[in-house]
Amino acid sequence: MYKIVKMMVIGLFLALTFTTKAQNDAKAKNLLDEVSKKMKSYENLFIDFKYMLNNRSENIHQETRGDVTLAQEKYLLNLMGISKIFDGKKSFTIVPEDEEITISSAVDDDNNTITPSKLLTFYKVGYTFKWDNEQNLKGRKIQYIKLIPSDPKSEIKDILLGIDIQTKHIYNLIETGKNGTQTTLTINSLKVNQPLSKNTFSFDSSKYPNYYINKID
Repeated sequence: MYKIVKMMVIGLFLALTFTTKAQNDAKAKNLLDEVSKKMKSYENLFIDFKYMLNNRSENIHQETRGDVTLAQEKYLLNLMGISKIFDGKKSFTIVPEDEEITISSAVDDDNNTITPSKLLTFYKVGYTFKWDNEQNLKGRKIQYIKLIPSDPKSEIKDILLGIDIQTKHIYNLIETGKNGTQTTLTINSLKVNQPLSKNTFSFDSSKYPNYYINKID
């Protein structure tokens, strides 16, 4: 009788665990979908952010600021003195220090990279979700969702996506690699529906007459 009761208790515990997990996963996905829907409803976004990279084992620490302008799948990214334009078909990476421009015909790079145009949708394919901790940061309630890659060969261990519960905007993204490298992108400010030039996402080669052009098909 003891063994039967013990098995029933264990079975009930497992059932409750799996039920709670399923509810949390659904809860996490619902919040992510809500955030994605809201942010995609804007005509455009301008995001000023802080970028940090840490690898304690290699004693590497980098911290810088950048900004990105987004309009649907198009974007203009400025980071570490490098500019990258994606016009919806091609990407143009401009490196003034080397006077070099790389033009790629690949659609927004490879599928394993979280590029600006994928920031609001990357979680939909290749990840499982977990409802994580809530933190109070400077009076703001930030709910974290943990995303774990489905591919066991992925170099990413997990991603924590912090969401401002009140505004339903992304607060930060913390990516931890299996090699111990942690990269954090924190949004300092976000502006929506700004007046943009029609050439915001256009590449003008005449501005770079002496640059080396590297084309990648």
